Amino acid sequence: MRISKYISRSVSLALLALLPLGVAAQGRKQIAVQQTDSIATLRGVAVGADLVGPIQLLVGSYGQVEGVVRVNLRDKYFPTVELGYGKADANDDATRLHFKTSAPYGRIGLDFNLMKNKHDDYRLLAGFRYGYTSYKFDVDRPALTDPVWGGEAPYSAHGVKASCGWAEAVFSIDAKIIGPMRMGWSVRYKLRLHHDDGTIGSTWYVPGYGKQGSSRLGGTFNITFEI
Repeated sequence: MRISKYISRSVSLALLALLPLGVAAQGRKQIAVQQTDSIATLRGVAVGADLVGPIQLLVGSYGQVEGVVRVNLRDKYFPTVELGYGKADANDDATRLHFKTSAPYGRIGLDFNLMKNKHDDYRLLAGFRYGYTSYKFDVDRPALTDPVWGGEAPYSAHGVKASCGWAEAVFSIDAKIIGPMRMGWSVRYKLRLHHDDGTIGSTWYVPGYGKQGSSRLGGTFNITFEI
């Protein structure tokens, strides 16, 4: 009888000793939940520009000037709008065609932060974009001599209307440099969804999409300021 009372009393004391530990653990869990819920939904807005497009314009026959606006939601989701102005002024040595166009374009999409620690200064992002442009272009070619009837046949088409819509799969890295300044680069895979090349066939360059017939891969190098 004394042994059973001793065992019962020991169990009761052990339960009383563990009770504060359970309460403390529950308290820590509640604090962690409160800390997670206390993170503001809107963490910042970033504005920036791409440096690749202007370099293309300086060293080549086509390129673009592009700005970006990105909203930071809980350091997890980043709705993004990209607006730009693309232009081309190029000569094709094989066909002797001269192609010229310039027009605005836009993309809209969403990026997801893949980092385990979402609040780190470094971000690993994956996302998508939908892009669209409506533009006009000019095509000129030197006059050709008719081998049968003789004479010259000049060729030109000005103000041809065209449009294009495309999707992009985006993978990017973004890092804080100093203060609100961030830098990052992206790799993009482009897929044309719908297009209207006008009345004379495929256009040489599409503002925002790039040179047709080239690789579907593209990229950007952005400098942004997040506040």
